[in-house]
Amino acid sequence: MSGAPQRTLLLWCPDWPVLAAEIVDGVPATDPVVVLHANRVIACSERARAEGIRRGLRRREAQGRCPHLTVVDHDPGRDVRAFEPVVAAVEEVVAGVEVIRPGACATAARGPSRYLGGEEAAAERIVEHVAQTCAVESQVGIADGVFAAGLAAREGRIVDPGGTREFLAARPVEALGRPALADLLRRLGVRTLGEFAALPAGDVLARFGFDGALAHRLAGGRDDRPLAVRQPPADLTVTADHDEPIDRVDAAAFAARTLAERLHERLAGYGLACTRLGIEAVTAHGQELHRVWRHDGLLTAAAIADRVRWQLDGWLSGSNGRGGTRPARPTAGIVRLRLVPDGVLAQAGLQPGLWGETGAERERAHRALSRVQGILGPEAVVTAVLGGGRSPADQVRLVPWGDERAPARPGPPPPPPAAPAPGAASAPVVVPAGGGARRRAGRGRAVAEPPWPGRIPPPSPAVVLPAPLPADVRDAAGEPVVVSARLAVSAAPARLAVGDGRPAEITGWAGPWPVDERWWAPAEARRRARFQVSLADGAALLLAVEGGQWLVEAIYD
Repeated sequence: MSGAPQRTLLLWCPDWPVLAAEIVDGVPATDPVVVLHANRVIACSERARAEGIRRGLRRREAQGRCPHLTVVDHDPGRDVRAFEPVVAAVEEVVAGVEVIRPGACATAARGPSRYLGGEEAAAERIVEHVAQTCAVESQVGIADGVFAAGLAAREGRIVDPGGTREFLAARPVEALGRPALADLLRRLGVRTLGEFAALPAGDVLARFGFDGALAHRLAGGRDDRPLAVRQPPADLTVTADHDEPIDRVDAAAFAARTLAERLHERLAGYGLACTRLGIEAVTAHGQELHRVWRHDGLLTAAAIADRVRWQLDGWLSGSNGRGGTRPARPTAGIVRLRLVPDGVLAQAGLQPGLWGETGAERERAHRALSRVQGILGPEAVVTAVLGGGRSPADQVRLVPWGDERAPARPGPPPPPPAAPAPGAASAPVVVPAGGGARRRAGRGRAVAEPPWPGRIPPPSPAVVLPAPLPADVRDAAGEPVVVSARLAVSAAPARLAVGDGRPAEITGWAGPWPVDERWWAPAEARRRARFQVSLADGAALLLAVEGGQWLVEAIYD
């Protein structure tokens, strides 16, 4: 936690959920409007407040006070989408903006105040720019720390440097935004932030826990963390300027293909694809042309090139302006062409696959693997399928290439691709492109299955041994470590020897995690306990003890 709070400028848009409903859904914010979540009012318009409606009221009570009330359901996605243009407008004036929540964003006040002529001038400039760009009313507060700046923004106030503690002292404890804590503090006789901040920090931590200690820091004017500024969105637009105006369809087709490839490479570099494409052109006479193309799926490089070529063909082959149904042809050739991606999607599945990005390349890979199977047999090329199981080896099933990749046992969906996945194989393993979370037929959505009791906690091991290795675990006195039937460990593990190797010192361990399988069938019953241990040389292992014998099952990366 940061001890010295940073001078912070915070922009706040009052009643943002109501305003977002007006921007996105067209609900007039000038009418009595409330936004409900869990059947309670979380935001209301100015007209609604004039009718006596306040945050926290139940729906029936709010409608009783104002029968002609407009009710809008809470939609966090809508609030975020509507607030993005406001953040972009602020970023046009200052750099390093953090979105606190939809309707509030903050930045360090030092930079804007220095190059805009002071804190007051910076606040006025930002508010004016947001109003002109987005037609949104906002207020700015400046204080030491994000929490104090948020309270100052509600009053449109600039707190003097070093005066944040006095500014907060008279505020009620409800300003912390923690209703349960505020209610408890009032019952204990603590009514203001100043009284709360005067309590000893150690006593607050012991009585109210970590969240109470964090609130205590905020009440004392100390920030809980530095600003986490966001990265401005990448500029994905591609532009091409032409010295010689383009007035022929064949030249336009060449320009379209080159520019489409540039756009697709830029999108692929960010793992993105677009579903709508804006095509803009400027002629030598300054005429501006614009058209938006939509597509049901994702626009590939070839699809982008086709649409640009079609559009340029339509513009350059238009009528001469003396009649006809086709649009008028531009009076001069095109000197600037710009592609603006819209409807951008970010998905892991849009990353280039192992076999390339086109269906033809994937088909070639499929034919090659099938040929290998024809020569060496179906088991020569297999894919790893994750399923259920209590041990890492049980969770992986090797399926011949081309067979249905269905888990042998039910289990939770596999982890995301960035997480290490367990795997064990004695044959070569080839993972095909397009692999992902297991999907249930019908609706095509990942289905969460019930967990396996006794499964080890994450992270998963990086290497699962085909056959466990025998090991010897001893305590500090050199005696073997024994785990009783009640899972009592005789002593803390101190040294580990794998096979005939030299003993290694154990620096940390966790467990045991018991596994009691098929206890209803004595002939097939299996009972063991597993441990995670870290060694002095930096290695980390997954151990299991079964029938008094220690085994090494897997290795962590």
